[in-house]
Amino acid sequence: MLDFSLTPEQESLRDLARKFARSEMAPHAAECDRAARFPEEIYRKAHELGLMNLNVPSDLGGSGLGVLDQCLIVEELAYACGGMTTSIIANCLALEPILLGATPEQKERFLKPFCADYHLASFCLTEPSGGSDAAGLRTRARREGDHYVLDGEKCFITNAPHASLFTVFATLDPERRAKGITAFVIPRDTPGLTPGKDEDKMGHRASSTSTVHLERVSVPAENRLGGEGEGFSLAMRTLDQTRTPIGALATGIAQAALDHAAKYALKRVTFGKPIAEHEAIQIKLANMTQAIRASRFLTWHAAWTIDRGGKGTLESSIAKCYASDAALAVADEAIQTFGGYGYMKEYPVEKLLRDAKLTQIYEGANEIQRTVIARELLREYA
Repeated sequence: MLDFSLTPEQESLRDLARKFARSEMAPHAAECDRAARFPEEIYRKAHELGLMNLNVPSDLGGSGLGVLDQCLIVEELAYACGGMTTSIIANCLALEPILLGATPEQKERFLKPFCADYHLASFCLTEPSGGSDAAGLRTRARREGDHYVLDGEKCFITNAPHASLFTVFATLDPERRAKGITAFVIPRDTPGLTPGKDEDKMGHRASSTSTVHLERVSVPAENRLGGEGEGFSLAMRTLDQTRTPIGALATGIAQAALDHAAKYALKRVTFGKPIAEHEAIQIKLANMTQAIRASRFLTWHAAWTIDRGGKGTLESSIAKCYASDAALAVADEAIQTFGGYGYMKEYPVEKLLRDAKLTQIYEGANEIQRTVIARELLREYA
């Protein structure tokens, strides 16, 4: 029997995230967006409340939450600020390869001290020459005795200027493509690892993004995750786990856009009555509501599938792709509802449109998601 009700524990988690988002994040969202300020004091508070490292088991210092629980939190945080949410949940992405591919000794060594205090981690897969072609990465790893030496460059790396730990994917042989890719855990103070300058982004401006340069970075073999050539599979399995919360993030942005639009429509008067009474606006609000409800339930279904032990590749791709497309459309309609005021930075909806756009791109561009969806679908007919 299907049941969409939340447990008391889940309601409590969502309330905690909502209170934190509305009291700590929302009041600073516009200022951080304007100044592209990285509000580390807010991220430290998120850590103190257990709103970071959500996927790390409690015996290793994390919150030990399932994917659905994570989605409940992420949607509430994103309602307040998409950029801050990206930085808060980036640890989940960077630490997931360790959870999936590390030995028990590695998990103890990397995760316990990391989670004990406030730290940030970065997931280093994307490269300037590859983009969505993750199997074609060019960062090289050469085995030299009991170490590997890495050389290359990563781009669009969330939290890199502030991270203390990096999960890096490099290839032993570019000609082998996916079969040559290997994953490594690299501490910030490793010589030769250098984050670049903060990127000046369109949206998510409270989140820090930069390149990561690797020049003769010596990594002990004991910091390798899994075997040689297992990195690509590890990266894809990671994204299957972490893509679903991006659907929740997009849903949170869309819900904020709808709430702003509906409240504005009730008080804005034209032709002698609130614009909420005009059929054209009612149709917009109805379409926005449908898209958000569908996004939320697709996301919950993907999370439920993974929490029950399913791979979730198809479900997470559908949720992320649909919800992010919907978020952009809903934010666009919110601006249209505000009219000329919606185009002004004094009002909140133009930021939501800029923040929504990135959800179509990161954790796998939506063009790639549609390819994945088609591939998974066709397997059922082969």
